Amino acid sequence: MTGLLQRPRLLLILCALFWAGNFVLGRALHDAVPPVAFAFWRWLAASLLVLPFVWRALRRQWPLLRSSLGRLLLLALLGVTLFNTLVYVGLQTTTATNSVLIQSTMPVQILVLNRVMFGVPATLQEWAGIGLSLCGVLLVAGNGDVMTLVQGEWPVGNLWVLCAAFTWALYSVLLRWRPQDLAPAAFLGFTLLAGTLMLLPLYLLERAGGAVVQWDLPNLLGVAYVAVFPSALAYLFWNRGVAMIGANAAGHFIHLMPVFGILLAAMLLGEVPQPYHLFGAALVASGIFLTWRHIGR
Repeated sequence: MTGLLQRPRLLLILCALFWAGNFVLGRALHDAVPPVAFAFWRWLAASLLVLPFVWRALRRQWPLLRSSLGRLLLLALLGVTLFNTLVYVGLQTTTATNSVLIQSTMPVQILVLNRVMFGVPATLQEWAGIGLSLCGVLLVAGNGDVMTLVQGEWPVGNLWVLCAAFTWALYSVLLRWRPQDLAPAAFLGFTLLAGTLMLLPLYLLERAGGAVVQWDLPNLLGVAYVAVFPSALAYLFWNRGVAMIGANAAGHFIHLMPVFGILLAAMLLGEVPQPYHLFGAALVASGIFLTWRHIGR
C-alpha cells in the first residue's frame, strides 16, 4: 500500500474505476434501495470499516481537527453527505451512462472554481486535454450525434447529477483548506464520520416517508462494494492524488469514468457498446494523455 500511495496516476485511475462502479450499482439497485438510505448505509459501513485504522490518528490530532472544525465540516458536507446522495437521487430517473458522462464536467468546474476562487491559472495544454476529452463525452452522450443533446430533453435526474458534480468540484478545490499537518488517516476518518452523522436526519426523514431498503443478498453485496471501493479506498486515493499533483491535474482523470462506466454497464446492466462509444473513449484517453507531461509519477 505504501508504494501505491506514491503513484498518483494509478491512484486516480483506480478512483475513476471505483466511482464508475458506484454509478452502475446505484442505477442497478435504484428500485430496491432508496437514494438517501443507499448513501447512509454506504457511509456508515465505510466509517465502521476504517474506524479501527484511523482512531489513534483522530485522538492524537483532535486539537488540530477542532481548530479547523468549520472548514472540515464543510468538506465532509460536500464530499460525503451531499455528493453521493445527489448522485443516487439522480439515478432514480436517469441512466448510469448519462450519470458518468455528466460527472466528466467536473474537471472543467474544478478549473473554473480554482480560477475564480483562488486565481489558479490553467495551462493551454490542460485546456486542450479537457476540450478533447469533452468532445468524446459529448459524442457518447449524443449517441454519436452531438446535435441530439441540443434538440433532446434531458431528464431531471441529469440535473441532480450535475449538482453532484458541482459539489465534488467544490470539495476538490477546497481541499487546500485541510491543515497541512493533518494526517490522511485523521482527515479520512473525520470526514467519513462527520458526513455520515449529517446524513442521519435525512435518512430518518426518508424512512419516515415510507421508503425502506429491501435487504437481500444482491443489495447487501452492492452496499458492501460501495462502502469499500468507491468510499473508503477511493477517498483515500483521491485525497492523496490531489495532495501530490493538485486539483486541476487530478480532475483530468475523472474523464476516465465514462470509459469504465460504459464497460461496467455493458457487463452488469446488459448495455451493448456501439462504435461511437469506442471512438468517444479514445478521445477521452487522448485528452488524459495530453495532460500527463504536467503530472508527476
